[in-house]
Amino acid sequence: MTDDTETDSDSDSNPNQNESTDKQLISGWHGRYYEDFDVGDVYKHPFGRTVTETDNVWLTNVTMNLNPMHFNEAYAAETEFGERLVDGTFVIALAVGMSVIDVSVNATANLGYDNIRHHNPVFHGDTVFAESEVVSKRELESRDHVGIVETELRAYNQHGDLVLSLERTPMVLKRSHAEPSAAEPPGWPEGIGTQPEDC
Repeated sequence: MTDDTETDSDSDSNPNQNESTDKQLISGWHGRYYEDFDVGDVYKHPFGRTVTETDNVWLTNVTMNLNPMHFNEAYAAETEFGERLVDGTFVIALAVGMSVIDVSVNATANLGYDNIRHHNPVFHGDTVFAESEVVSKRELESRDHVGIVETELRAYNQHGDLVLSLERTPMVLKRSHAEPSAAEPPGWPEGIGTQPEDC
């Protein structure tokens, strides 16, 4: 009787022990394809990114930007801003990078960046957020596997101030030519990691 009681107790403490533990490949986010874009849609890109002094100094040095506003604190302290400004090209690269997850994971080319405007400065410690609005889209007679999507990218700081806007025009793959799968998402070579036959 004691043994039976212990067996029942063990079973009750683990109610899921008889459930199947079979694994399966599940598709994650594969990005938008040309067919997924509609004019007027706005995508608020996930996560903000706090800009550090290291970000600013590193990019300024790597790109040989010799404006002391970005790397000379004594000089910057005497300007109207009172401190160093984050290199504008870093802000552009950050905002564009943040938009990739929603706009250009499946782009085959970026055709241009136009009407770039810095509306407010970005300082060390500011957090940048970005969103993209679909302005237009069109198919190409010369290429039936892609279409052109024009977006307006806008970036804000933690106070809600607009710090950057630009127009970005990627050429995006059509879903019918992409053949996305759980086993081979964007960027994965064939045969790497868990495969359907492993499940």
